[in-house]
Amino acid sequence: MSDSASIEKQAAEFAARYKAVREQIGRVIVGHDDIVHGVLTCLFVGGHCLLEGVPGLGKTLLIRTLAETLDLQFSRIQFTPDLMPADILGTNMVVENPDGRRTFEFQKGPIFTQICLADEINRATPKTQSAMLETMQEKKVSIAGKVFPMEPPFFVMATQNPLEQEGTYPLPEAQLDRFFFKLIVGYSSREELSTIIDRTTRGVDVRPEKVMDGREIVKWQQLVREVIIAPHVQDYIVRLTLATHPEGQFAQPITNQYLRWGASPRGAQTVTLAAKVRALLGGRYNVSFEDVRRVFIPAMRHRVIMNFEAQAEGIDADHVLTEILKKVSEKGEDAKVA
Repeated sequence: MSDSASIEKQAAEFAARYKAVREQIGRVIVGHDDIVHGVLTCLFVGGHCLLEGVPGLGKTLLIRTLAETLDLQFSRIQFTPDLMPADILGTNMVVENPDGRRTFEFQKGPIFTQICLADEINRATPKTQSAMLETMQEKKVSIAGKVFPMEPPFFVMATQNPLEQEGTYPLPEAQLDRFFFKLIVGYSSREELSTIIDRTTRGVDVRPEKVMDGREIVKWQQLVREVIIAPHVQDYIVRLTLATHPEGQFAQPITNQYLRWGASPRGAQTVTLAAKVRALLGGRYNVSFEDVRRVFIPAMRHRVIMNFEAQAEGIDADHVLTEILKKVSEKGEDAKVA
């Protein structure tokens, strides 16, 4: 960035374009403002998103609407127990040339897109899940010694149903860590449910307008990483992350009581990038403590592992993380637990 005026102009432009995307999504999706913001945050930092909620809350509709709002390729994969890695990645097929010769040709699978909906990812076997998650992490597919890169931006939104766990394969903790955010989709309010009924039972088909393309998204992803984070704010993120480690230097009493494992360094990276998006949306080019607090829980709730005592008492990760936020001071010298 050359000067403060240019920085402020870019921050204001990003906020305006971000608002345009949210407005188009809002024409179709009723409520769930935090969920929409979380999904867009993942998109604009180049991460992937995991949505958890019971059926019928609009998870699939949200990602379809996002794909229609953005001028990007879209595909949907319905995960089932019999789904194989080749059904996602693609496979080599025998193709006959005009001269009669037969050769192997790679036929790309549905993962070769820009926005991919992985619906009910916990219904597929671990082998299939790992193929999907490896592609998410590496942003490329290796088949028969050849590497096929994904076209940027590459964004995966996976959903999982917390009900009907019989016959499902919960994602291992190490695999969950590959998702940028885990968002919990709740029920709609009285007013929101009334609006949903009005929109969906009167034969009116509302279509969002396309307001952004892949090249612009990549530009904003680069801008997000240029946002400044002061050393004392970065240290706050570090101490919050270390506060999730049981028996660690910054562990809180609730950490030692209810957590078995804490967040990895990837968690600290996630909080930092998500806080940078918050800063830009506020018209600022530097991260504040409040930006960090706003993104801490969705960034960490799938990265901490509860112990048996927490499960027995019905204590969830959000409760522990909320208490950690209350206890860890913004000032470094006050953060160490005696």
